[in-house]
Amino acid sequence: MPPQPVGSDTQLQNLIDRSLNGDATAREGLLDHACDRLLALTRKMFHDFPKLRRWEQTDDVFQKAMLRFHDALADVKVESVRSFFGLAALHVRWELLDMAKHYYGPRGIGKNHHTDGLPSDEPDGAIGKKFNKEPKDIDQWTFFHEQVQKLPAEELEVFDLLFYQNLTQEEAALVLGTSVRTLKRRWQNAKLKLDEACSEQR
Repeated sequence: MPPQPVGSDTQLQNLIDRSLNGDATAREGLLDHACDRLLALTRKMFHDFPKLRRWEQTDDVFQKAMLRFHDALADVKVESVRSFFGLAALHVRWELLDMAKHYYGPRGIGKNHHTDGLPSDEPDGAIGKKFNKEPKDIDQWTFFHEQVQKLPAEELEVFDLLFYQNLTQEEAALVLGTSVRTLKRRWQNAKLKLDEACSEQR
């Protein structure tokens, strides 16, 4: 028996199927139905760009990323819940990277701005819990998330589900239709590649 969708994903899959069959209202329904999870995904990914919180709010990032995602849904054939959230994570990440470059690029207003008012970069934050070497500045954060995009497709899917969407390993394995053992191997490979890339960058 194939793995069953997690939580309310059965309804989401029904909307995806309707969209594939030409139902024009289903695409709008996709974003509405998954709104809470997409917002949680954005909040989690935004947390990993601590210095951007001086300039942007979660709702602003969410709105901009969802506009990108909405446009992408018109051009990209999404056939599963798995690919739906993978595409969403991609566009949230692109939006955050664009913001990082906008504020902290060569001409960005945050490049030389006094930063005492920034939210605390918790030392035991998401990266610190999963990797031994936590990026310390916006350049390193940007580099890290750019390296995430370069992961092989299977490892990127696992990383998105565990790191950005906070699924358990068992839930992620169910979504991907694979064993927990295989998922753990892909997760470990992804972490090793990112740790190596970030170590070289430092």
